[in-house]
Amino acid sequence: MARLHHLFMSETAHKSGSQLKFWFGFSLAFAAIYGILGLQQAFGSEYVVQDDARQHVFWMQRFMDAGLFPGDLIADYFQSAVPVGYTSLYRLGALLGIDPMIFNKLLPIALSLITTGFVFGISLQILPIPVTGFLTTLLLNQNVWMKDDLSSATPRAFLYPLFAAFLYFLLRRSLLPMLGAIALQGLFYPQCVLISAGILCLQPLQWNQGKPGFSKVRSDYGFCLAGLAVAVLVLLPFALQSSEFGPTITPAEARELADFGEDGRSRFFIKDPFEFWLVAERSGIFPALWVPRLMLSGLLLPLIWRFPNRFPLLRQVTSQGKLLPQIILASVGLFFIAHLLLFKLQLPSRYTQHSFRFVMAIAAAIAITAILDALFQWANRPGDRVANKKLLAVGLTALLSGGLIFYPSLVEEFPQPNYKVGEIPALYEFFQQQPKDTLIASLSNEINNIPSFAQRSILVGREYAIPYQLGYYRKFRERVVDLIRAQYSSDLSAVKAFIQQYGIDFWVLEQDSLTTEYVVDERWVRQHEEVAAEVVTAMQQGNVPALSRALEQCSAFEVENLIVLQADCLLGLSD
Repeated sequence: MARLHHLFMSETAHKSGSQLKFWFGFSLAFAAIYGILGLQQAFGSEYVVQDDARQHVFWMQRFMDAGLFPGDLIADYFQSAVPVGYTSLYRLGALLGIDPMIFNKLLPIALSLITTGFVFGISLQILPIPVTGFLTTLLLNQNVWMKDDLSSATPRAFLYPLFAAFLYFLLRRSLLPMLGAIALQGLFYPQCVLISAGILCLQPLQWNQGKPGFSKVRSDYGFCLAGLAVAVLVLLPFALQSSEFGPTITPAEARELADFGEDGRSRFFIKDPFEFWLVAERSGIFPALWVPRLMLSGLLLPLIWRFPNRFPLLRQVTSQGKLLPQIILASVGLFFIAHLLLFKLQLPSRYTQHSFRFVMAIAAAIAITAILDALFQWANRPGDRVANKKLLAVGLTALLSGGLIFYPSLVEEFPQPNYKVGEIPALYEFFQQQPKDTLIASLSNEINNIPSFAQRSILVGREYAIPYQLGYYRKFRERVVDLIRAQYSSDLSAVKAFIQQYGIDFWVLEQDSLTTEYVVDERWVRQHEEVAAEVVTAMQQGNVPALSRALEQCSAFEVENLIVLQADCLLGLSD
């Protein structure tokens, strides 16, 4: 019992290098295990792609073959939207012969290990007990692997190691490494720089006898000013640059689009205020903080903090603990600023959902450690009348430890990296055999996989309907509307005009896609309300889509429920 208690005593644990190495190694081991589980999904089939990589990575296949996606609106837009550091890293991978789609699958485990190392160090700076560092990393890793942020290996995935590095070097007052972390944040995920800058602004603030004040140490101000200067320098290019796909959509314009409505592709304006402000994916302040459930133990920390006599371990929390409320204040401040400047700073939830995970994991680990320590002290205190209290303490500790370590086995699926498995290999292989400048039109969901799996351009696809930059989205939406009209038009000349206007080579249809029921039931088509209503009305009046008369004559390939029509054949049909 006494040896077990030593795990929760900082004087013993901190001085023991072997314990420190053990818990640090244990932390890295679990991060590696979770990463390997993710790799098993990533390479579990020939055609697998992470959901967000379908947007942010597919175009990087140009690094391996410059002839891919020529004049492709979608590829050009997503290429323009990623930070330079992110692009450079993937380009370096390509120079080393690593296909970007493969590199995307390998990066998450490396990012996880780096994050784990820094977070373990952050935890020790706040409460110098190695087991607390292990609990922090375990909770954080379980949380991030139940979401697809880290596993996406898109720009936001780099927030985790780079923000962790910033916090670690900030606590250690390592100026140059901290400045380097801020600069890298700007190169990979600029929104993170704003959070770091907010934390730096709060550094000189101190609490003396319950009253706010300012630090009297001049070096504190120089340290913060240096960090803020780098933050300004790294953000300045983003503030000054203009995008060919701008301007950014305004809130008023967004409210007019079904894309931002309750059932929209970019669901934002939600009527329920509780969901909108608290838990919504894009607008809420607390999305994705509830797994594993023991993360919620972090909410206990402010409560037990009021009872230091009952939880004496809390007295060993260093002055560095002020970092946690500073992260919260900076994040919440930016969250509301992002709402006030809606869409100019991108989505408000991005300023809280990631940083709060760090806070909750650290706070939960401290709370759990303090509670277990208090439990052991109670069990060792003589004179209590409770029978078998030592056994009770050990049993509760074992139950809690088992619940934490074996949490992945207790949920239906772990991890959840959101990989998409291509289910129609024959379709991808068919298009891979077509010329590189091939353009494919379709309203089918399967079309979203073509750029990643077949390396061929598509006219539109639901996954690429990102409405924040109007210069891009106006063109994209016009294409969607034109495609819907042409697909259901009874006038063959209108179909031909559409093909010639966009230079379509192939048209992919689902077996039932030329029916009224398809238009009504297909969520993304229905989202384009005016043209969808127009099509439904025409078909209810007896108008038959011209494409239905060409299915057999112009079919170039059929697989499962999909029919691929050759555009040249459609052009050769007589009206």
